[in-house]
Formats: sequence, C-alpha cells, structure tokens
Amino acid sequence: MPEGPEIRREADLIAKRLVGKVIQRIFFGLTRLEPYRTSLIGKTIIQVVTHGKAMMIYFEGGKILYSHNQLYGKWYVSTIGNTPNTNRTLRICLSTDKHNALLYSASEIEVLEQQSLYKHSYLRKLGPDVLSSTTTAAVISERLMDRRFSSRRLSGLYLDQAFIAGIGNYLRSEILYFAGVKPTSRPTDLNKRTVEKLAKYTLSLSVRSYRSGGITNSPSTVESLKRRGEKRSRYRFAVFDRAGEECYRCGEEIQRFEANGRRVYICSTCQQS
Repeated sequence: MPEGPEIRREADLIAKRLVGKVIQRIFFGLTRLEPYRTSLIGKTIIQVVTHGKAMMIYFEGGKILYSHNQLYGKWYVSTIGNTPNTNRTLRICLSTDKHNALLYSASEIEVLEQQSLYKHSYLRKLGPDVLSSTTTAAVISERLMDRRFSSRRLSGLYLDQAFIAGIGNYLRSEILYFAGVKPTSRPTDLNKRTVEKLAKYTLSLSVRSYRSGGITNSPSTVESLKRRGEKRSRYRFAVFDRAGEECYRCGEEIQRFEANGRRVYICSTCQQS
C-alpha cells in the first residue's frame, strides 16, 4: 500500500500540472460518480492536498474529489494523447488542455463538499499528518504518551492512522529500527529519552522518504552501497524486506515476523528497548 510520502509526491505532481487549470474533460470509471461530471467540468483546480494516505483535489465552486489509493491504486500524470503503459483499471481521468491526471485501480473515491469534508467517515478519524508542517517531534512524543495510545504495542500503533496519519508498513519497520525499539514494546514501557528518540525518527524518516523518493536508509549507508554498485532495491531500506541479510550496522541477521497481519522486520541486536 502506498504510504504518506508516496501519496504526497503524487499530489505534488498533479498540483504542478493541474492547479490553476480548467478541467475540460472527465472520465469516471465508477458509475456512481457520473452525476458529478457536469458540476466539475469547466471548473478550475484550486489546490491538491493530502492527509496521511488520503488525497483531496479542490475544485472551484467548493467541490472536492477525495481518493484513497488503498493497496494498489496509483495516480499518473501524462500529456494529452499519451496514455500510461499499465494494465491497471482506470478509475478517473481529469483532463486540462495539456495534461491528464489519471487514477488507476483504487475504488475509494468520492466527491465531497468543503463544509462537510472532515465529517467523512475516514477523514474524521485521522490523527495528525506526519508530513504536515505543524506535526513536530514534540507533537508525536505527546501522542505516544497519550493514554489512548501509550499502552498499545508499537507494532499495531504505528499502523493506526488515528495515531499518526501517513505511516504504513515499510515506515513502521524502519522507524522502529532506527529508534532502537522492539515492535512488541509499548510507549509506556519506554523511558522519556527513548520516547523522544522514537518521535524524532517517526518524523525524520517520513520526511526523508518523501524527499528521497522512498529511501529511508541512512544517507551515508546509501552512498556507500551506491559506490559498490548496488541497486536501489539493495540500498533503499535498512531492514524492511531484508530478511536473512546482514544488518548494515552490526552484521546481525535481519528477522521477519508477522504483527497485526503485516510483515515486520527487525534487528534483534540493534532493537533492545
């Protein structure tokens, strides 16, 4: 499933080509969206924003196209006359005079009114967006020790979008690794310094992934592996998807196990808290 950084990058690409432009044609691959076609054609795109894994495209006149990519959804931007080379099912195509924004495979799509946006059943439950400028390490530390979250295992808490929106499976493993904490630990089990360290990496790795195109490994390790000629799949992550390989820090074998129905990767030597 795409995580917050991936959705934010898709939003940036759409905004670059569509904001300030008039939508001239719309294709809806879901018949339940057809009634909104006439109210959106001819309207200008005002802004494209994200909250966690949700994207909202704001139209002139107050309507908002909400989408969640779920497991396999993906947005593309192309020039008019060029179609992405994909076998995915097209759900939406928004067209200006020069560009298309196309959403494939996702089905969680709605047209909402601005005044009722955060009454939406999914959006109203979201915690702070991990990539928001208002989400600081102090905010995350405070939430970790909030009684709603402090007694829950980190393996489950870090997938709960009500805690912090935008973190998913790969970020969970990477954050816990760099913070040196076990997935089975609870915030209440950790001392103040470790909580602050966990909050710091929750924020910094999410931002790193957004800025780097999905790379969470330390920059020094990435550069070292690149000089050795390693491919992106080898240097992208510190532990995620690396079961059976050596930890880049200590040489211990990376382990994989299941938690909350999703795979988690750890280094038992580096993650002691």
